[in-house]
Amino acid sequence: MTTAQTASLTTDQVAALTTSQVSVLSSAQVKSLTTAQLVALSTAQIPYLSTASVAALTTVQLPTIETRDIAVLSTDQVSALTTAQTASLTTGQIVALTTAQFAALTTAQIAALTTAQADAIATDDLAALTTAQVAALTTAQLSAIGLTTTQINAL
Repeated sequence: MTTAQTASLTTDQVAALTTSQVSVLSSAQVKSLTTAQLVALSTAQIPYLSTASVAALTTVQLPTIETRDIAVLSTDQVSALTTAQTASLTTGQIVALTTAQFAALTTAQIAALTTAQADAIATDDLAALTTAQVAALTTAQLSAIGLTTTQINAL
């Protein structure tokens, strides 16, 4: 299927794709999906996107993915996000990340978080950060977090 054909699928057709079909979508095909088509992907389909396909999502597409779908991304898929993609995540999506997903963020991804995203980091997620990830937090991010005693103890 060409990217033009992929882009012409209705949201119902996208929702009807099998996980096998989702797993073979190319990066170009995924990048050609509209935001409505991405929203049509279910939590059962999202984990079958390749890491390359996830990395190909635009910074316009990524914030439209529902929080329940963000929560089912694999740690490899989360690690594949570019720093621009990471910065484009909504605060709701940041909150939806599991502790394992948060721990899978690279130091570059951590450094790319906006101050609003940093402020949305849960205490459990802070506790899961490695020493290198904590060191990647910027002064502005740390100020935005407004660390509570519980969060400081978690570091």
